[in-house]
Amino acid sequence: MGIFPTSVPLRYLFARLQRHGIRQIRTGWADGPEFVTQCPIRPGGSYTYRFTIQGQEGTLWWHAHSSWLRATVYGALIIRPKEGDSYPFPKPKRETSLLLGEWWDANPIDVVRQATRTGASPNISDAYTINGQPGDLYNCSSKDTIIVPVDSGETNLLRVVNSALNQQLFFTVANHKLTVVGADASYVKPFTTSVLMLGPGQTTDVLITADQPPARYYIAARAYASAQGAPFDNTTTTAILDYKSAPCPAKGVSIKPVMPILPAFNDTATATAFTKSFRSPRKVLVPTEIDENLFFTVGLGLNNCPSGSSPANCQGPNGTRFTASMNNASFVLPSSFSLLQAHQQGIPGVFTNDFPASPPVKFDYTGNVSRSLWQPIAGTKVYKLKYGARVQLVLQGTSIFTAENHPIHLHGYDFYILAEGFGNFNPNKDTAKFNLIDPPLRNTASLPVGGWTVIRFVADNPGVWLLHCHLDGHITWGLAMAFVVENGIGELETLEAPPSDLPLC
Repeated sequence: MGIFPTSVPLRYLFARLQRHGIRQIRTGWADGPEFVTQCPIRPGGSYTYRFTIQGQEGTLWWHAHSSWLRATVYGALIIRPKEGDSYPFPKPKRETSLLLGEWWDANPIDVVRQATRTGASPNISDAYTINGQPGDLYNCSSKDTIIVPVDSGETNLLRVVNSALNQQLFFTVANHKLTVVGADASYVKPFTTSVLMLGPGQTTDVLITADQPPARYYIAARAYASAQGAPFDNTTTTAILDYKSAPCPAKGVSIKPVMPILPAFNDTATATAFTKSFRSPRKVLVPTEIDENLFFTVGLGLNNCPSGSSPANCQGPNGTRFTASMNNASFVLPSSFSLLQAHQQGIPGVFTNDFPASPPVKFDYTGNVSRSLWQPIAGTKVYKLKYGARVQLVLQGTSIFTAENHPIHLHGYDFYILAEGFGNFNPNKDTAKFNLIDPPLRNTASLPVGGWTVIRFVADNPGVWLLHCHLDGHITWGLAMAFVVENGIGELETLEAPPSDLPLC
């Protein structure tokens, strides 16, 4: 876990890691995703990430951004207020980071390699974890269940991170209310709830008051699985909120903690009510005049089995291979240079600038989609933005193969979420729903199952920035694209030169 004050330069050593949510102003070389901002660090090699945190406070996290290594390589990254500043709420008695994860009883790299080879969906996980431990609802793990101690009457801060690879998760604490005060390293207007829903990549800060009878209460998380008919890990991970004043059980007697009631795995109404509750603490300056009005379809697809391929390599539905895309473009990572190197050094042939601003074909995105639209085109396409461009992006889910909730993450930026809804986005009607007063500032948006989300941001950070689904199975299939943000005027609007120890491909 990393804990840092704001506005402090940081220089530290990791391997192919991303500091998820750090803006990386002019320091895109320290962003971390392989073949996007850097080539992978070679075995035995090293690379020092240098960047300055500016204007962000709260909970973020760091994780590997190479294949599925982040299944086990991740941790919390906490940015505290500047010296002399304080939280915008009463200082909690103590703080606890709770990182939700997924566990395979296998090497996760082997899991994704098998899926890539067969074209099928990857095997689901065998367990979820809290701070690396599954909890005592699984066999053989009860002795290592995470304990969170509390004193009666005190208010504590829980920093909850969804570090899972492929699953949105509901989170709750038995018999306790949670007051949400922050998300993705931005403060929010406090609201109270009994359950959180976090997509992979999202963080949520909550205050919890120990106001129940002294006892032990389960902290629990289980899947929110929105894709109809798709397999998922239907287990529950637990930690224990332990009142230190709780009476000790008699010798030889084991008392189970109080179990919470979690939403059903397909409870989209609860997930939606939660995501729609977020507001900024005060009026914010949302871009109102738009320079780039973008519309990206987001979803899965199926590739026909290549000619001459073995059926063993085409184990998707009806002998196909799973794929995914934005605007019918399935993203392919380069292998000889990173995108940022190619952009900064003018290296040709690494990417093309023709990512479409809207779908090449307009259709009923959430209806019965013609099979002629199920197979996207593979390529390494980027979309160029001028420095300072004011961008509105409509993210539209599709029902190609199946509709699903997608956690969409933008590197290098925070953005305002103006609205979300179900069905096809209709600019004539849905624009009236935009919150231009106090929308939340996030770096990862939950795109509703069979629905849409609208975000806005100003392109004030030069470099190459990945926009992708944070379900790793989906990014493996190509559910991503990249923005190239050009330099502005002068040094403070220009990407820094690459560091001397930048890894070579």
